[in-house]
Amino acid sequence: MLIAEIIITTILFIFTVLPMSYSQHYLVRSCDFVRLQVFYLALFNLVIVMSMLLIFGGDYLWWAAVAVANSIIVSVQGWWIFPYTWCAAHEVKSAQSNAQHSIRIMSANVLMSNHNSDALLKLVDKHQPDLLITLESDDWWQQKLSVLKKDYPYTIDCPKDNRYGMHLFSKYKIKQAQICELVESDVPSIHILFVNDDGLEIQGHFIHPAPPSPTEEDSSRPRDSELIMVAKALKDATRPVIVAGDLNDVAWSRSTRLFMQVSGLLDPRKGRGFFNTFHASYFFMRWPLDHLFHSTGFTVKRIKRLAKYGSDHFALLTELVYEDIEQHSNLDENTELEEDVDALMMEHLDKGQVPTF
Repeated sequence: MLIAEIIITTILFIFTVLPMSYSQHYLVRSCDFVRLQVFYLALFNLVIVMSMLLIFGGDYLWWAAVAVANSIIVSVQGWWIFPYTWCAAHEVKSAQSNAQHSIRIMSANVLMSNHNSDALLKLVDKHQPDLLITLESDDWWQQKLSVLKKDYPYTIDCPKDNRYGMHLFSKYKIKQAQICELVESDVPSIHILFVNDDGLEIQGHFIHPAPPSPTEEDSSRPRDSELIMVAKALKDATRPVIVAGDLNDVAWSRSTRLFMQVSGLLDPRKGRGFFNTFHASYFFMRWPLDHLFHSTGFTVKRIKRLAKYGSDHFALLTELVYEDIEQHSNLDENTELEEDVDALMMEHLDKGQVPTF
């Protein structure tokens, strides 16, 4: 029993220590994704070990060492995920329940091989988003979603058969739009300037960088570079900004935290929950891959993870109200910001490639 506990604790300790490295290899960065699972496993393991301490007094020192190791794991992982628990303070203020002229944004990674378009269309009809962003949508999905154009007069189509297609459907007028391949060819992003019902011009940036994985990218560098490029471009934005999409990164990773620190954008999930959107089929292996960030003037009226519709992702619905209020990030000041950026970002990339209208 003691040997088994030592082995389990060692594995959990490795998963905890590896992400502290700046290595961008997918085996290292994948440890960012499972922080929540490692936290729960270590906490469960700690309960078992403390029970064993009471039973096996003869091996007290070994059991105590294992207990200390699991306590460290729980503390470290808890520090990373705590901002997204209900115990943490809200980073974004809540809107009044009767607030009008809200903006509803729905982001849905449809899974290109999923052909249950009716289920997604029913979700759209039920929740009536003002902006709908689909990811992994190819020509088949473009045809099936074309029925939405009667309610969404402004659309941007970017179908691809490589799982990086994107489509945007908007009830708001889109004044300017541009499709870009910021870091890698055939990995597009959509950038728009739209006008809401109050006549307010808002920048929208919708991204889906490639994930670090053995089947996609050995390194997270392309993903991290795209996030930092967008962050740098939006740092001094003069209009309200919304960034949304499947970032193929978790909310608590170093790269996503760096994105928020560089851009100054806020995360409305903080203090409200994890809103784990992937994997829809495995409840024990879920993490927040689909994100929405916004500039400081917005308040949040609602965040909701929607019902299954055949994809490996849940769709995410976020409802914001623009009130032009003063808010600030609850992230600590990063005195080594430039060093972190240099460590993660590819060379020779220009933030000017990101349209800011």
